[in-house]
Amino acid sequence: MTGAAQALPVALLLPGQGSQHRRMAAGLYGHEPVFTEAMDEFFDAAGPEGGPLRDDWLAERPATDIDHVTRSQPLLFAVDHALGRLVLGWGVRPAALLGHSIGELAAATLAGVFAPRDAAGLVLDRIRRLSAAPPGGMLAVAASTAEVAPYLRGDVVVGAVNAPRQTVLAGPDGPLDEVDRALREAGFVCRRVPSLSAFHSPVLEPACRGAAAVFAATRRNPPAVPVHSAYTAAPLTESDIGDPAFWARQPVAPVLFWPALEGLLATGDHLLVEVGPGQGLSQLVRRHPAVRRGSSAVVSLLPARPGPPEADRAAVAAAAERITAAGSPAAPASGDRGRPSRRAAAG
Repeated sequence: MTGAAQALPVALLLPGQGSQHRRMAAGLYGHEPVFTEAMDEFFDAAGPEGGPLRDDWLAERPATDIDHVTRSQPLLFAVDHALGRLVLGWGVRPAALLGHSIGELAAATLAGVFAPRDAAGLVLDRIRRLSAAPPGGMLAVAASTAEVAPYLRGDVVVGAVNAPRQTVLAGPDGPLDEVDRALREAGFVCRRVPSLSAFHSPVLEPACRGAAAVFAATRRNPPAVPVHSAYTAAPLTESDIGDPAFWARQPVAPVLFWPALEGLLATGDHLLVEVGPGQGLSQLVRRHPAVRRGSSAVVSLLPARPGPPEADRAAVAAAAERITAAGSPAAPASGDRGRPSRRAAAG
């Protein structure tokens, strides 16, 4: 690990659809006050929908499937944002942010483009629209976009470019199943992404109509930290931020995570800190040459797989130590860690 004398700038990575799981990061609730406060702020901002969201997040058997758009999207946003707030609360000052799918909206909120309460409203508006969209799904394929191109059919499209040979397809369930079978028969390794919606495909386009007006009515500010967009593979510009259609189309537009990562690391080596459930983005960025040769490094805030609450807390403590060892401050104020918040304790 890079020493303090050679401290790497920190870039926060915020994951999106497919990384969600039951009780993701719930082991931190009531034990990490900054995280708990940020989650409670989101549930408060969600109004009547906040209580059911909180209950399903904390439940072993949620009333609504965590992979349903009305749960995966708002809870991923809330957890990503709250984990980012936790790391900022340690004194870490990131040089850049990079979010995947809904993670980009969380990254923009951390950077100050949107106020947290406004962002909660935007997320809820998005899920109300998308919940009415036709059913669909997503398929991860260990192949390049060129390799999968001959198999695309029936509104199935490339939904995400996660790595040179890690492509995610999206589309209606029937055609996606046909493409899945054809790819497997051709010898490709495929895996269904946990999603009940065809994110980043034209299937969702009708549902997103009208969303631009909601973004147009929401205040947007210049980012305090550069946000590398996974939709343009470049830092957000003033034009991007000011364009309501740019934000409204994100559930439809393809995610260009790997090109965005390439652009980020072209600016120099970084300590890449994944602030979200699982370690999906960490696994992807470990394939990058800068990480393989050791000039850039990766830290994951949470465990790779769901586990007991203690596993969440142990992973965060280990991540804080690694960030500190890399030369960035990541030590909570004395007495903060492990002290339940009054709000969570009362709940």
